Amino acid sequence: MIKLVYAIRRRPDLSPEAFRARWLEHAPLVERFAAAMRARRYVQSHTIETSWNDVLASSRGAQPPYDGITEVWWDDLDALAAALATPEGQEAGRALLEDERAFIDLAASSLFLTEEHEIFDR
Repeated sequence: MIKLVYAIRRRPDLSPEAFRARWLEHAPLVERFAAAMRARRYVQSHTIETSWNDVLASSRGAQPPYDGITEVWWDDLDALAAALATPEGQEAGRALLEDERAFIDLAASSLFLTEEHEIFDR
């Protein structure tokens, strides 16, 4: 399987609480379009507010954390390409992007495709 990882930063006009609530409101839209997108799995990981984030970032000289991560899985690149080639898949992409503009700082976020290499699962 392949996975889209979307590292998300909230729009600056939204509080962390408002962002998380709005992001959860986005989930039913994703689910509605799942078949058109041929998506197999969708997960939101919301960054928790803890001083540990500062400790972890400073220990590596890293940037501040993203506000969260979205993960979407497909069987393979062919399944993703096939979905994007259909009018339904293209409409899904347009609708999701339009909704994301309401709560995501798109220019400060990052998205990319990955392939998992499981090292351990305890």
